Amino acid sequence: MVLKFPQLPLLVLCLCCSVIIAHKDEDPVTKTMEDFSGYPIDEPHSFFQKSLSSLSVDTESLQKEIDELATFSDTPAPSVTRILYTEKDVLARRYIKNLMGLSGLSVREDAVGNIFGRWDGHEPELPAVATGSHIDAIPYSGKYDGVVGVLGAIEAINVLQRSGFKPRRSLEVILFTSEEPTRYGISCLGSRLLAGSEVLVEALKTTVDAQNRSFLDAARSAGYAKDQNDLSSVFLKKGTYSAFVELHIEQGPLLEEEGISIGVVTAIAAPASIKVEFEGNGGHAGAVLMPHRNDAGLAAAELALAVEKHVLESGSIDTVGTVGILELHPGAINSIPSKSHLEIDTRDIDEQRRNIVIEKIQHSATKIAIDRGVRLSEFKIINQDPPALAEKTIIEAMEAASKELNLKHKLMISRAYHDSLFMARVSPMGMIFIPCYKGYSHKPEEYASIQDMANGIKVLALTLAKLSLH
Repeated sequence: MVLKFPQLPLLVLCLCCSVIIAHKDEDPVTKTMEDFSGYPIDEPHSFFQKSLSSLSVDTESLQKEIDELATFSDTPAPSVTRILYTEKDVLARRYIKNLMGLSGLSVREDAVGNIFGRWDGHEPELPAVATGSHIDAIPYSGKYDGVVGVLGAIEAINVLQRSGFKPRRSLEVILFTSEEPTRYGISCLGSRLLAGSEVLVEALKTTVDAQNRSFLDAARSAGYAKDQNDLSSVFLKKGTYSAFVELHIEQGPLLEEEGISIGVVTAIAAPASIKVEFEGNGGHAGAVLMPHRNDAGLAAAELALAVEKHVLESGSIDTVGTVGILELHPGAINSIPSKSHLEIDTRDIDEQRRNIVIEKIQHSATKIAIDRGVRLSEFKIINQDPPALAEKTIIEAMEAASKELNLKHKLMISRAYHDSLFMARVSPMGMIFIPCYKGYSHKPEEYASIQDMANGIKVLALTLAKLSLH
């Protein structure tokens, strides 16, 4: 055991040497070892107990950074719109890289724009501990979703640096590319690639946006994928990180309603996305009589109601379904829709139960098409991802950090999906939730108080420290 002590963090000496007291019943061997090494034998426990008072969050700077980042938006305040590879997205990325540099992190980017800022530990050859989130924002959303997990991660590093902590394992902040599916219809694009999705690599070679601009062209316009068509260089080997922890607003009302400061996430629900298209005959809204219509719009409406029916039939509150997009062509008040397009989101913490809902939706779509005399021209499952479970040791570290900081916490399931869902394929994963106003998210009213953010950052910082020393 003696050989281990020279490797232990210097912070222990700084924070703890003044409180090392020899008790009458103390083991003399332990006392000799402590005197020789300069560190207490129970170093990890002693460090965390003595360091709590030194964990101070610069709340003024944090709020300023959140407000400044929100100005990189294609819509006016208080809304935020920041779409993948647009000018505002590129400027926001530059802002984050600058903050990483100011915190002394070494910064690198991969071929799709995932950004990494690393604080080297004193055993840098060990797999690092990672944290982070995203900063892209759907149209007319708020300024906290994802952002708290990026700016909060950088501030957590600052908190540890100010306390004098010296990590054993390196700590790395990740800004993930395109967690939102806004531009190319693919959620968690950056983290999916990091997790090694060969299917996505192939799909991105031909993927285009609503303006028919290819993914690769847009990436190159933003300074990425310069000399590459093969994006597999982005893949991370399993075990690249020893742990990944994401800080995020809850995006639901439970923590606020229950007066709880911290949510410790135990699992992330399994999401699936479906695209459906019906084609009918169309025609004049006045001239074509009701018995002679083959209305693609009504087929879409009937399927939307079927989605709700099948979700409720599952009997579980954890099963949810949403028709988030319903478009009609030609989109004129006096024209019977000849085409309809739906995009359906369904999720559950139970993968099998969710898949049964998908099967029922497909059966309904087929039957509706027959009954209404329209053609089901597309039923495509875009993604059908399994759920992810948080690692027990990370859950325990987050719980311990919350208790040591005297913050009330509860175990929770995340029904929204996050980059953590895919990072779980690379390393053990955990998530920390903080309350947000009325559970609002993806709208301008989205809000998290500075105190709640500071609490989350402290729990993150302490968790990262624990995992770094592990």
